[in-house]
Amino acid sequence: MSFSRRQFVKGGVTAFTFGFAAPQAICDIAFAQGSAARNLVVVYLSGGNDSLSTIIPYRDPNYTTRRPTIAIPAADVLQIGADASGVELGLHPRLTGLKSIFDAGRLAVIQRTGYANQSRSHFTGFDIWGTANVTNTSGTGWLGRYLDLTPPPVNPLVAWNTQRETPRPLMARLVGVPAITSPATYAFSGANSGAEATYERTAQTRISSHIPVDRPHLAFVNSTTQAALSTLDRVATVATYRPANTYPTNGFGQALTAVAGAMNKQIGTKVFWVQTGGFDTHASQGVNQGSYFNLMATLNDGLKAFYDDLSAQGLLSSTLVLVYSEFGRRITENGSQGTDHGAGANMMVLGGGVRGGLYGTAPNLSTDPANPTLENNAGDVKYETDFRSVYAKILDSWLGSNSVTILGGDYRAGAPNIL
Repeated sequence: MSFSRRQFVKGGVTAFTFGFAAPQAICDIAFAQGSAARNLVVVYLSGGNDSLSTIIPYRDPNYTTRRPTIAIPAADVLQIGADASGVELGLHPRLTGLKSIFDAGRLAVIQRTGYANQSRSHFTGFDIWGTANVTNTSGTGWLGRYLDLTPPPVNPLVAWNTQRETPRPLMARLVGVPAITSPATYAFSGANSGAEATYERTAQTRISSHIPVDRPHLAFVNSTTQAALSTLDRVATVATYRPANTYPTNGFGQALTAVAGAMNKQIGTKVFWVQTGGFDTHASQGVNQGSYFNLMATLNDGLKAFYDDLSAQGLLSSTLVLVYSEFGRRITENGSQGTDHGAGANMMVLGGGVRGGLYGTAPNLSTDPANPTLENNAGDVKYETDFRSVYAKILDSWLGSNSVTILGGDYRAGAPNIL
C-alpha cells in the first residue's frame, strides 16, 4: 500500500493524541519559525450565549419589561459607554476583569453578529460557524483550511485542541490537530507502568533510532516514532509551566493555563481551541446570582487570569482571543425564568493588538414587528455584521492569510476595524 508522509501524519495524529510524523530536524525548523508567530486563541461558549445578559442595553425600557425576572438592574451593570447609535451599554456585573480590559482599550465588542435565517440548532449552528458556510456544514473548518495553507514542513503542534474531540472549525484536509486536554497526561502509553514503562519507552527510543537507508518503509516508521516521542517531550515542557498569577481551578482556567504554558515554552503553536459550556440557559438564569452569574464568573476569571499572565510575560501583543457562541437567545424570557434559542449575538475580541471599543449597533428591543433591528416578529435580534467578516479581519490582518480563499467569499467590506 502506498501512502505519503503527509497522509501518515494526518491519520496518525487524528487517531492518537500523541502521534505525528515529521523528522526531528524538520520539527526544529518549524519550532523556530513558530516561536515568532502570532497566536490565535478561540474561546467557544457552548450552548448559545445570552448576549443580552453579557452586553446589556440597560436604558432600553423593553429590556426590563420583556425580562421581568432576569433583567440585570441598571444600577448593577458595568457601564462601558454608548455605541454609534447612542445606546448606552453595560457589561454583566460579574465581568469586572473584562471591564478593566475594555477600559484599557484591548477588548472589542462586535454587536449583532450572525447570518441570515439563523439556525436554532446547537449542532447546525456550531457547524455553520465552524465551516463559515451556511449551506454546506459538513466540510472542513475555517481554521482547518487556514492550517492547510501552512507552508511545509508543518509543525505537528501548529494547532492545539484542548477538547477530546476535534471541533468542526479545526477540521482540516491535510493537517491533523492533536487533542491535548492536559499536558500532564499527554504521555507515552504502554502496557506497563512505573519503571517498566520507562524501560518500554527507552526501548522504543532505541529501536526507532535506527534509520536504515536501504529500507525506506522501516526508516519512515522509525523516523515517525522519533518525532512522536519528541512531541511528547515538547508538550511535557508545557506541563512544567508555573504561571506567576493564579488561574481558576476549573476546566476553563486550566485549559487557558496550558495555552499560556505552550506560548511560554515556545512550542510553535499558532491556533488554540478552548471552550466552556453551560450556556444553554432555558431555566433559572438568575440575576446577581445563579447559573448565568456563574457562567460569567468562569468566563471573566479565566480570561482575566490569562490576560494578566500574558501581559506579565510580554506575550499579549502577539496574542488574539476570539470569543463567540453558536447563536444568541430570544429577547423575551420564557416561563422558566430562562431564555430559549435565538438568533443574532455578540462576538468579543481581546488582545494587545486589538482596537478596543463598541462596534456595530445594539438592537432596539421594541416589540414593533417593523423594528429593523429585530426579526421573527421582534422575537430575535437581527444580525447586522456577518460573522465571517470578523473571521476575514482576523485571517487577513492578524494571521496574514487570504480570507477570500479560506472563506470562499469576500467578506472584507463589512469587517469591523478591530485590528
